[in-house]
Amino acid sequence: MELSASINRVIDRYPEAPSFGIMNLERGLKQAAARWRPEDGDPAAFESFAADHYVSDKDQRDRTFERLKTILVEIDGHMHDLTRMLRAPLDLDTGPILAVDEILGGYNPKAHFTDDLFANKIAFIVLLNFPLASMKEKETLGLEWSRRQWEEVRLAEQFYARIPASIQQNIESELTKAQHLIAGYNIWMNNILDPDSASLFPPGTRLIAHWNLRDEIRAQYAEKDGIGRQKLLQSVLEAIVRGEIPAEVIDNPRVEWQPSTGMWRASTRSQPGEARGRGFAAPVLHDDPRYHRFLALFHALRAEDPYFPEAPTHVERTFELYMGLPEERVHRLLEDILTAPAAGETAEWIQNRLGRDLQPFDIWFSDFESGQKPPETELNARVREKYSSAEAFESALPEILEFLGFRPERAAWLSERIAIEPARGAGHAMGPAHRGDKARLRTRIEPEGMDYKGFNTAMHELGHNCEQVFSVCAIDSLLLRGVPNTAFTEAMAFVFQSRDLDVLGYNDARAEREATYSISEYWAAYEIAGVAMVDMHVWRWLYAHPDADVDALKRAIPDISMEVWNRYYAPIFGHKDIVLPGCYSHMIQGMLYLPNYPIGHVIGYQIRERLLGAASFGDEFERMATLGSLAPDVWMMKALGTKVSAEPLIEGARSALRRLK
Repeated sequence: MELSASINRVIDRYPEAPSFGIMNLERGLKQAAARWRPEDGDPAAFESFAADHYVSDKDQRDRTFERLKTILVEIDGHMHDLTRMLRAPLDLDTGPILAVDEILGGYNPKAHFTDDLFANKIAFIVLLNFPLASMKEKETLGLEWSRRQWEEVRLAEQFYARIPASIQQNIESELTKAQHLIAGYNIWMNNILDPDSASLFPPGTRLIAHWNLRDEIRAQYAEKDGIGRQKLLQSVLEAIVRGEIPAEVIDNPRVEWQPSTGMWRASTRSQPGEARGRGFAAPVLHDDPRYHRFLALFHALRAEDPYFPEAPTHVERTFELYMGLPEERVHRLLEDILTAPAAGETAEWIQNRLGRDLQPFDIWFSDFESGQKPPETELNARVREKYSSAEAFESALPEILEFLGFRPERAAWLSERIAIEPARGAGHAMGPAHRGDKARLRTRIEPEGMDYKGFNTAMHELGHNCEQVFSVCAIDSLLLRGVPNTAFTEAMAFVFQSRDLDVLGYNDARAEREATYSISEYWAAYEIAGVAMVDMHVWRWLYAHPDADVDALKRAIPDISMEVWNRYYAPIFGHKDIVLPGCYSHMIQGMLYLPNYPIGHVIGYQIRERLLGAASFGDEFERMATLGSLAPDVWMMKALGTKVSAEPLIEGARSALRRLK
């Protein structure tokens, strides 16, 4: 609806209307008019509404802001509680999933909320009186804004887009289906056969893709005969990327499968290492559902495009609205990591450590300390001795947090606000949304207890939880809860995860771990930067081919993965046409989540030295966590006095390599 004449008439009626920072009457009128629809009223109705509800008196404006803030954050917090309850059977390993659970888990109780607030005009009152700020405004002006100015921007952003409830509900439904698929995408590695038809893993080795499969490759560096198992794990991950995992193999302990031939059969339940016959009962059926779910989620998200004229694709929304960093800058940061001389120098160091030529799976090399990291069996035993259950780990939280550097009273305060729950999938952290709620730490806990993979995940999620608790329960305003984007909470989680062996009591090697930390952190960023690049290229491919079917997507992702590998990794590894960068399950359910990880490593490296060099790790962590959801570089300047940059990480790795040589 054309409302320019109405806008001009309202401006003419109030020539003395004051400005409040970047907000003025004209800006508010344009923000509201851009979202006004015929069903909201004709131009005369818009003009009358705007004249009645633009608040020009400062005291009344302050009271209006406080009222809206109080109500909206309270509603949002309780909507979050409802969502957690609806999703609990899907997220938590508490028994079989019922047919009704997926429907309940896919219901978004907030889907109609925005529609309702536009219909009753509350959303228009917000947009008339408080500013939507562009990414450029936040970066150039945000450092000088007061907390109240940032609050106003975050308040208005709740009504940035007027998306129909049916579209929001469909996105939630498709996302839930994708998450449910991934949570159950387990491979029983004791039933996966090598080219000689032998089983290389002990009975009951159930690993979720991709997380546990990748982490098992890392664990095998501590085993003298681990290379055969690493190659077998690589073949499974490559089959996942190509969509060649038989549906019969997924989370099925009664089926054997040989990746080298693609054939499967009913399990003969032989012992590990025993040769098996080659007479398979049935050919493989290529019916991997991962890309079906990915494509369905793409189409659900694409339905939002018309409602974001300034960011008309999910790609643009991800970087400009959600991440707060331009796509070009993120791409440049990834390029900096992937093309740095540190890549070849680190690869040479790893090759010397291994005493052999690099294999593609060495992209996940993690034995940077001395080659003497305890084997997985010993680590599993140590974890089960210390944290035999979710309850045992929860009881130990105060001790763990004190060990990490939190004051005893703050460690107790945090622990009271974190609940440990068994995850159905690999694990995740669910933060609170109001001050009376708890953060939820979810990690996989097998029937025999938590193992080292689950503990390592738990330490990562504990970092998330501590940030979440501080940024909700200790922050000055719930409108600013959280951090600038997901990369920042990943950065804080990486700091915790890097101390996992210390917490388990392996302090004797800490000095060596610190000496090699810069190298291992760079190598982790180097690995995940290529994965993020694949994710970005796949989403660009989807928008260039919006009518592509599942078979086309199934061909495109391996091709894109090989292109990324051949450009950034093949010159280092000497192996071409490898598809491993496309194996991460986040791509199916994460909606362009993966770029947060390499940026998280970059930020994590920048903040870690400040945290470890502080007089009190815990106090400095809390200070950073309560800065709130500012723009990324604004947060960094307030936290560290510098902007987001890959240079400290790259130079830290090169410096460490020179010292070790």
